[in-house]
Amino acid sequence: MSTAEVGALTHRRVLRIALPIVLSNATIPILGAVDTGVVGQMGAAAPIGAVGIGAVILTTIYWVFGFLRMGTTGMVAQAKGAGDTSETGALLMRGLLFGATAGAVLVAAQVLLFWGAFRLAPASEEVETLARQYLSIRIWGAPAAIGIYALTGWLIGMERTRGVLALQLWMNGLNIGLDLWFVLGLGWGVQGVATATLIAEYSGLTLGLWLCRDAFAGDQWRDWARVFDRVRLKRMLAVNTDIMIRSVILSVSFTTFLFLAADLGDVTLAANQVLVQFIEITAFALDGFAFSAEALVGAAVGARDRAALRRASIISSQWGVAGAVLLGLVFWIFGGAIIDLMTTSEAVRAEARTYLPWLCAAPLIGIGAWMLDGIYIGATWTREMRIAALQSAAVYVVALAVLLPLMGNHGLWLALMILNATRGLTLWAKYHRKEAGVTDPVPG
Repeated sequence: MSTAEVGALTHRRVLRIALPIVLSNATIPILGAVDTGVVGQMGAAAPIGAVGIGAVILTTIYWVFGFLRMGTTGMVAQAKGAGDTSETGALLMRGLLFGATAGAVLVAAQVLLFWGAFRLAPASEEVETLARQYLSIRIWGAPAAIGIYALTGWLIGMERTRGVLALQLWMNGLNIGLDLWFVLGLGWGVQGVATATLIAEYSGLTLGLWLCRDAFAGDQWRDWARVFDRVRLKRMLAVNTDIMIRSVILSVSFTTFLFLAADLGDVTLAANQVLVQFIEITAFALDGFAFSAEALVGAAVGARDRAALRRASIISSQWGVAGAVLLGLVFWIFGGAIIDLMTTSEAVRAEARTYLPWLCAAPLIGIGAWMLDGIYIGATWTREMRIAALQSAAVYVVALAVLLPLMGNHGLWLALMILNATRGLTLWAKYHRKEAGVTDPVPG
C-alpha cells in the first residue's frame, strides 16, 4: 500500500493523533484526586491510606502488562499500512484473549499477590484491612483493565485517538460520579471507591469494544487459524517480551533514583518528590507526539515506504521538540509557582528551587529518547529498544557511582539526565541502519 493510500503525512495529521492523547492524559490525575477527596470526607486517615496503597499495588501489577498497549499499536499500525485488514482484526483478538487470560490468572492468584505486596509495603493493621477490602473488589476488574490496553493500542494503531479520549473521559467521568454516589451518598466507604472503579473498568471495556467494532465487522476476528498462527504468535511474544524487559529496566532505574534520594535527608527527599511531578507532567504532555510517531511510523513500515517512515519520524519529532521547548520555558517561568502549589513547607520549597534548573532542561534532554521510543515501537524494532535500555542503564549506574558522592543531589539529577540522553543516543545510533531495512518484507 502506498503512502497516498494510507493518507498524506502532514502536520495536521500528527496533531489529529496527538492532541486527543494529550487531553486524555490530562484527565488521569483528576481521578486520583477525587478518589482521595471522597474518602477524605470520611474524617479518618486510614481510608485515605488504604485507597492510596491499594491503588499503587494494582497500578504496579497492571503496569507489568503495559507492553500489550505498545506492542499492539506497532503491529496494528503495520498491518494497516500493509492493507491487511484481516490481520488488524486478528491482532485485536489476540490482545483481548491475552488480557482475559492474564486477568483470570491475577484473579486466581490474588491471595498470593496481596500477601507479597503487603510484605514489601507493610501498613498498619487498620490500613491493611481496609486495603484488602479495596483490593478484593478491584482485582475482579483485572481482565477488563488489561483488555483495555489492547483496545487502546488498537485504536492508536488505527489513528483513532479521539476514541481513546472518549474512552478515558467516559471511564473517569463514570468513576467520579459513582465515587460521589457510593461513598458520600450511600456511605460505602473504601468498598464504594473500589466498586466504582470496577464498574468503570467493565463499562470502559464495553465502550472500547464498540469503538473497535470495525475489527468485528467480518469474520477475521474469529479466523482461529490466523489468530493462533504460530509464526504470528511468536512475533507477538517476541515484541511484547522486548518491550516488557525494556520497561522494567527503565522502571528500576527511576525507582533507584527515588530510593537514593532518601539517603540525602528528608527535605531533599521531599523536594525531589515534588520535582518528580514535573517529569510526570512532561510525560503526559509529550506522550501524544510519541504516540503519533508509533501510528505513522508503523503504517509506513507496513507499507514498506522508507520515505514515509523518515517523514513520519521528522514531522512527529518536530512537534515533540516544540512541546519540549514550551515545557522547558513553562517550568523556567512558572516552576517556582508550581512548587509553591505542591507544598507549603518553606524548607522544601527552597530546596526544590535549588534543583529546578534540571527540570527546565529535562524535556529537551529527554525528548530524543521519548520520540525515538515511539518510532521504534511503531516499527517494532523492539530488540534494539531492549539493548539500548540495557546499555543506558549500565551508563546510568556508572554515572551514579561517580557523580552522587561528588555532587550529592545535583549528581543524582545529572545522572538521571545522562540516562535519558544515553537512551536517545543509543537509539539514534541504530536508526539509520534500521531505516534502510524497511523495504525488506515485513515478518508475518
